[in-house]
Amino acid sequence: MIHVSISEEIAKACPDLHVAVVACDVKNTVYDEQLWKEITEMENTIRSSGKLEDINKFLPIQATRQAYKRLGKDPNRYRPSAEALRRRIFRDLPLYKIDTLVDIINLLSIQSGYSIGGFDAAKIDGNLVLGVGKEGEVYHGIGRGELNIAGLPVYRDNLGGVGTPTSDEERTKIDINTEKLLMIINGYSGKDGLQEAVAYGVSLLTRYVSITNLEMELITPESRVKIML
Repeated sequence: MIHVSISEEIAKACPDLHVAVVACDVKNTVYDEQLWKEITEMENTIRSSGKLEDINKFLPIQATRQAYKRLGKDPNRYRPSAEALRRRIFRDLPLYKIDTLVDIINLLSIQSGYSIGGFDAAKIDGNLVLGVGKEGEVYHGIGRGELNIAGLPVYRDNLGGVGTPTSDEERTKIDINTEKLLMIINGYSGKDGLQEAVAYGVSLLTRYVSITNLEMELITPESRVKIML
């Protein structure tokens, strides 16, 4: 399992941060009809239970936005991915259909409010450290082109940035050939709710991409423990 750690810089700015890491082998597919029925049901639930202006009051999203502000980034210009996905739902815009693995991660993000990194673990060089983006740091967001990550929380491997709560990097993105998944659930609001999100995520992965060799950890700046469901 790839070792994930939190830098002192992030720990000081985001003292409540808890990170859940899920690693497993998967069998990805282009599209799963039953998964999209589940996604549609979740969209309907979200639309019926709130309003567009309420999105930023949802604690996991609110806490991620506050982390951006502490690090010097405008969350209205660089929205966390969970917020952006929920905004699409309330604006009646279609959600992206990418592949089953990415669709699962998007569903989990929509449901939980956590911004989630989803990576092809085979494309990661070494271990990951969560730090803060620097001015001029080269980073290509998936579907976004070059992204200014200065002031954003960013996971880096030996070669550079691979993931922020706004967008993951093209270099380590999931594709139809991905066989080893690394999924990182970023709980800037603390531990509460994170275990439930992990359980739901593992349920989705089990039902739709036939996971094997599952490993899970809960990481804080001070500790790391195995997650048992």
